Amino acid sequence: MKSFNRLCRPVICGLVLAALIAIPSIIRADGTNSVAATKPVPYPLDTCIISGDKFGGDMGPPIVFIYQDAAKDINQEIKFCCPMCKPKFLKDPDTYMKTIKAAEAKAKDAKN
Repeated sequence: MKSFNRLCRPVICGLVLAALIAIPSIIRADGTNSVAATKPVPYPLDTCIISGDKFGGDMGPPIVFIYQDAAKDINQEIKFCCPMCKPKFLKDPDTYMKTIKAAEAKAKDAKN
């Protein structure tokens, strides 16, 4: 049994390592990660989407998060006032994304 373990363990570990290296390149090869390749849309608000607090206050600099959803073709930069806001956003991202899209439309209208 010891000789079996001594011979098979390196082979099994090598196969697992090869699979971990190969799988991400296979996924990217067919273009399924096209959302990640594009630059994220900048965050349009000056406040946290969850709490409404201005950035740079007591909580320090904003926490930057890139929200991606390939099914909906979303690649959006999100800024939070603190790390506790990210899980709240991830519980219901569609609601918060509507607010962000409305702010983007408002900023676009203001430029015109």
